[in-house]
Amino acid sequence: MSDSLRPAVFFDRDGTLMEDVDYCNDPAQVRPFPGVAGALRRLKAHGYAIIVITNQSGIGRGRITTEQYRAVETRLDELLGAGTIDASYFCPHHPNEPCDCRKPLPGMALQAINEHRLDSKRSFFVGDKEADINCGRAIGAQTILVETGYGQRHLACGPDFVAKDVVAAVEFILKPTDAH
Repeated sequence: MSDSLRPAVFFDRDGTLMEDVDYCNDPAQVRPFPGVAGALRRLKAHGYAIIVITNQSGIGRGRITTEQYRAVETRLDELLGAGTIDASYFCPHHPNEPCDCRKPLPGMALQAINEHRLDSKRSFFVGDKEADINCGRAIGAQTILVETGYGQRHLACGPDFVAKDVVAAVEFILKPTDAH
């Protein structure tokens, strides 16, 4: 791919960037994991786009509204620092509803790649579930499973790397490229 394309780090949201709250619908419940804001700023300083890719089946299940999702998203942006996240994509569908965006399908990530001119081969996908790892594989990114959230339950899914948390994942990403 062309050098004009930018590498990205795709992140799952719940259980990866912030504590997982079942069907989080209240901005007061948003708690980023320690060190996440600084880790994301380090990635940006090294030229990576920061993209959030999140399944939000609570919308399709009628447990939260799109407006509540947006309020939670806004609060996370505030806590991480305005402009830290370049874009967020969410799948609002119920798991039984056919769509091409629900992870592990790569629809949201492919949309981000096209809209932001990203180089998936120089990118990483970080998450706490097998669906995140499989989505990252589908776009040709290197995959990192974090042990936060549900990560301990998904260790056998075969990620390229396992990290304690987002801070450790960023340390791995920023190692010299010959280490990957």
